[in-house]
This record gives sequence, structure tokens and C-alpha cells, in this order.
Amino acid sequence: MTARPSRLFLPLLLAGTALLTGCAHGDYGTTTSPVTPQAAWQRADASVASTPWPAADWWGGFGSAELLTLLGDARAANPDLAAAAARLAQADARARAAGAALLPTLGASAGLSRQESDASGPGGRSGRTSSSLGLSAAYELDFWGANRAAADSAAAGVVISRLDQETVALTVTAGVANGYFQVLSLRDRVRSAEESLALAERVMAVVDARYRNGAATALEVAQQRNALVSQQAALPALRQQEVAALNSLAVLLGRAPADLSVSGTGLGGLGLPATGVGVPADLLERRPDLKAAAVQLEAAGADIVAARAALYPAATLNLSGTLTGAGLSSLVDAPGAVASLGLSLAQSLFDGGRRRAQVEVAQARRVELVETYRKAILTGFSDVETALAQARNTESQRRFQEEAVRLSRELFRLAETRYREGAVDLLTLLDAQRSLLSAQDQLTQVRLAEMQTAIALFRALGGGWSAA
Repeated sequence: MTARPSRLFLPLLLAGTALLTGCAHGDYGTTTSPVTPQAAWQRADASVASTPWPAADWWGGFGSAELLTLLGDARAANPDLAAAAARLAQADARARAAGAALLPTLGASAGLSRQESDASGPGGRSGRTSSSLGLSAAYELDFWGANRAAADSAAAGVVISRLDQETVALTVTAGVANGYFQVLSLRDRVRSAEESLALAERVMAVVDARYRNGAATALEVAQQRNALVSQQAALPALRQQEVAALNSLAVLLGRAPADLSVSGTGLGGLGLPATGVGVPADLLERRPDLKAAAVQLEAAGADIVAARAALYPAATLNLSGTLTGAGLSSLVDAPGAVASLGLSLAQSLFDGGRRRAQVEVAQARRVELVETYRKAILTGFSDVETALAQARNTESQRRFQEEAVRLSRELFRLAETRYREGAVDLLTLLDAQRSLLSAQDQLTQVRLAEMQTAIALFRALGGGWSAA
């Protein structure tokens, strides 16, 4: 009786499976930071440094419900975020494709044939049906860790893509907040310009009245009319800037300009979130771009292992089995079985130094990434220190500018009163008017800079974090 095919094929399959073991995760070199972080931030106040890190709900500290809504809309519809998600999906697919090399490839075949022949005896014709069923497996033995290294490099690519997605999300979030505050500040500036224009019209009325009464000259009328027209000309430019800022914000939200409506009227009433900064060493684990740079080093180390493995012979295990019979029924009842197990080796004897050069390229690439990582860390530290210093300076500037506006307003009031009384000339009043307009406009821009500095610090720290 013919042996069952499983009794013949199974031992060979088990023997092959015992050999289908890849190397363990390789040592791809250290990813230790090439920069020793300082103990504390140089520009941080004691109150700021004592707070561990910005909270995940940090954006709520501005006190704008509309901003929170816009941030949610951007996370759902921003084109850059959607593209980053697609890149992550590509990296994940590439990692799965690279990991497939760690598994055997299996193939199957089946055949059915019929042979007919003429015969001189009774019946005149005779025929024979034959059938076959085959199964094959092949596996590249990963003695040198090339396949494992390639799979690990591709897996690192997934991590890098995910971290890049976080970086894009942080950039988009900061961009939406900056764009929103830009719109509000321009509305403040338009309103200040309109108020200043109303003052200029009021002064124009006074100058006209004095001219009719013979107390002012035609030159004074022309001077005030020139000042009035200059302020009228400044308004369209500010309104155009507001339109451009709204359109830019719409793009970040993934909307057409006509679909965006911002109800906020200005920066008044908004606050500044409290921002802790932790310690510099934490930045390496907080900023997604720095984490991605560290993972790139690990991936580069894996690429070196894969390049070195190409210098050595490749071993492939081949396993095949075939069942044959005189017909379909015989494949089940009493088939004939043949199985084979083989090992093949392949080695390139001469390639003009191509593989050795590829190793050197991979090694030089890792050296490059070490320096790139070092620069990224230094840049990250610099970003935080710059934002901390700017936050302190813009706060002081805002307080001084608020006092400058108060004094300019009082100066204009006194100059207008004295001009009505004829105690000062029109040039004094015009200077006071220009000073007030400039001080108000500068205060709005300083308030915007203060909010943008807070966002820059938040971004430099790598975003907000939950307790988890």
C-alpha cells in the first residue's frame, strides 16, 4: 500500500520549518544624544520652570471658544494632515512588505491531462488520464541579518512617519492659532484707524470753523485735510490684510474662503495660557522632530547591517512535493508522492566594489544623521531659549506700550483743547494725533506678538502633553 503523502511530506516540511528562523533584532549602534543637555533653561523664570510641561488643553488658556472650534476643524480637514496620514499609511505598507522577507514563500500547482491513441483492436481508441498536485516553499536563510535589518529599518520608517505626522499637526495647530489672532489683531487695527479717522474729522471741523472765523489760515486747513486723507488711505490696506489673513486661515482649515466666518472682533478679553517648560533633557522626549531624528539613526544602523550582509553568500532553502495519480480519484485514494528538500548558496565573486561602496555609503549616511540630530537638538534648545526671552520682553513691551497709549491719548486731549483756545498751532495738534494713532497701532501689534510668542514657545517645547 502506498504511504500517505502526509507521512512523506510532513517530515521534510517540519525539517524546513526548523531552519526558517531569522536572526534576532540586531544591534544597530547607539542613539544616545550627541549633546549633553544643560540642567535648566537659562531664560526661564523660576515660576515657569517649576511647572513641568504645557498641558494638553493648553489652548483653552487663551479664553476663546471659537479658537478651540477652529483647531478641531483643522484637525479634521487640513490637507497637510490628510497628506501626512497618507504618508503614514504608505510607510506601514512598506514595513509589511519588508517584513514579508522573513517568511517563506509558498506556491501551489495542479495539472490534469488526457492522452488519446488509436488502437487496431476492438474499440479502436484508448485513453489515459493523469493528474498532479504540487506544493513548493522557498526561504532565504537570514544568517547575516539582512532581512531582519531591512524589516527593522522599514518599521523605523513607520515610527518616523508617525512622528512627522505629529510635527505636521503641531505646525498646523500653531498656524491656525497664529492666523486667527492675526485676523483679530487686524480688526483691532482697523477699528483704531477708524477711531483715529473720526478724531481727524473732528479736528478738521475745528480747523474749518477757525478758518471761517479768521483764526486759522488756509495752510492749516490744507495740512489737516492732508492728514485726514492719509488716514483714509491707510484703511483699505488694513482691510485687505484682514481679507488675506482670513483666506490663509481658510486654507489651513481645508475650506474655501467663502465658507469661513470668524466672529471674533479683536484681541481684547483674551488671555495667555500658563506655559511650563520642564528641563532641557525632557525636550528630547517631547519634540516629535527630535524623536524622529533619533529613530532615523537606528534605521541608518539597520541599513548598515543590511549593506554588510550583502557581502556574504545568500542561502536559500527550497522544499517541494508532488502528488501524482492516474485520475482525480487516485489523488485521494492512492497517489504517488515525491518530495525534495534542497539548500542553495549564491555569492557574487566580482562586482567592481559596488557592494563595498554601498556599505561605505550607509556608514557615511549614519555619520551625517548624527550631525543632523546634533544640530536639531541645538536648534531645539535655541528655539526654547529664544521664545522664553521673547515672552519676557514682549510682556514688558506691552506694559510700556499701554502706558504710551494712555499718555498719547492725554496729550491729544490737551493739544486739542489748547488748539481750540488758540494757545498752540495746528502742527502741535497734528503731532499729537499722529502719536496717538501710532501708539494704538503699535499696542495692537505688541499684543499680537505676545500671543504669537506664547504659541512659539508651545511649539518649541513640542506641544502639550497629558499625564499619561
